[in-house]
Amino acid sequence: MHRIVSLLPAATEIAAALGLMDQVVGVSHECDFPTEANEKPRVTRCAVHGAELASRDVDEWVRCALHDNGSIYTIDEPLLRKLQPNVILTQKLCDVCAVGYDTVARLAQTLPGPPRVVNLEPTSLADIFDDIRRVAATCDVLERAEKLIENLSERVEYVRERSARIPNRARCFLMEWVDPPFCSGHWGPELIEIAGGQNSLGRKHQPSAQIDWQQVLDARPDIIVLALCGYDIDRARRDYALLRRFPGFGSIPAAERGQVYVVNASAYLARPGPRIVDSLEILAGILHPTEFPEFVSRGPADPRVVRIG
Repeated sequence: MHRIVSLLPAATEIAAALGLMDQVVGVSHECDFPTEANEKPRVTRCAVHGAELASRDVDEWVRCALHDNGSIYTIDEPLLRKLQPNVILTQKLCDVCAVGYDTVARLAQTLPGPPRVVNLEPTSLADIFDDIRRVAATCDVLERAEKLIENLSERVEYVRERSARIPNRARCFLMEWVDPPFCSGHWGPELIEIAGGQNSLGRKHQPSAQIDWQQVLDARPDIIVLALCGYDIDRARRDYALLRRFPGFGSIPAAERGQVYVVNASAYLARPGPRIVDSLEILAGILHPTEFPEFVSRGPADPRVVRIG
């Protein structure tokens, strides 16, 4: 029996999909899916988690914290020692997403065992599937991983094959932050492509990056998808109100045609776990609602995606 501590939400979701939640003894402060995660001890903290700060203030706080401390998170070391993990799931991908890998690795060396530290660092859809295998191999359930990935891959190919037959590929801006503007990176542009769209502003398989607002105006996207890192739909709505005040916003085709969508990025798109395929389906429903009616937003109360433009 393993004793797993997961330091990021995607890893917790991977563990759950592999049937390992009974072996998860601790999670991060952001782990909230599945519901069992909320019953586990939380071994990390973040000073601005849940704080009602404006997006510009969040961005400035994160930049300062990373500059001054190298991290925006703290680990409850006494609790971690008490939990006695033999597996720690963490990441090197993004200092804003979870505790830095080097910090975790150094701490792990001081724990009994020491525990095995598993680094998840995906930049593509294939990498996410490989991470599922990596967790499964560590926890001796590789056969479960292959069945899970087979199911997820079938869903991906279903979207890929149908969207490939669609001649019209709308220009889609997948926005990761509003103030300041950030384009999407890593797997985001890849998902747009598979779902049948164009994303000239994205950074495929590279980190997301701050961009100049004029670049968005010049790109003239037909569709804007707000997938704001760490934000649910209600929180992202407030940033949409801010976005509408940006100079020239009303002249963008997406704004003129009411093609602006808000995604619950806290659950989808920003989490590189099994629900990344749900994210692809959400994008397919946005880009091609006639071809993918089963994935279209179910209205203002849809917990996944809402059309607000």
